[in-house]
Amino acid sequence: MESGLSRFRFGIVTVSDTRDPGTDASGPAIRDALAALGATEFETCIVRDEPDQISAALRDLCETCHAVFTTGGTGFSPRDTTPEATLPLLDKRAPGLETLLLLRGLEQTEMACLSRGVCGLHGRTLVVNLPGSPAGARTGVEALAHVLEHLLEQANGGTAHD
Repeated sequence: MESGLSRFRFGIVTVSDTRDPGTDASGPAIRDALAALGATEFETCIVRDEPDQISAALRDLCETCHAVFTTGGTGFSPRDTTPEATLPLLDKRAPGLETLLLLRGLEQTEMACLSRGVCGLHGRTLVVNLPGSPAGARTGVEALAHVLEHLLEQANGGTAHD
């Protein structure tokens, strides 16, 4: 029987107008951080910072993944629209996770307060918006490490409260 994060499938969406598979460092940073926690199954994509492209990628990945992490598009530039594309898809928002990501990010850089990422569930799939920098994306995954498996179990019908 599989245990840990290897039981779950993870989606990673890089939101960028300038990155491609050869230049994207943030998506791989998320993948590496999740793999370090035991995750083995991933689906990845890169989309432009267009709300319809972001929401379409999220909806598609939520069909096949237990959790979907986005990176990029969470700042204040006119093209940063990841939270706005994510919010309408969330059935349950997770403000505690958003706060955890902010607090952990602030331990690394005072600029973390400029990330507007949101978190929550779309159906049974966890959706997490992370910053676009590789360090910020990695820090976000590491911040969730201690709750991620339990959260995914609960979202998929588990009721244990260890």
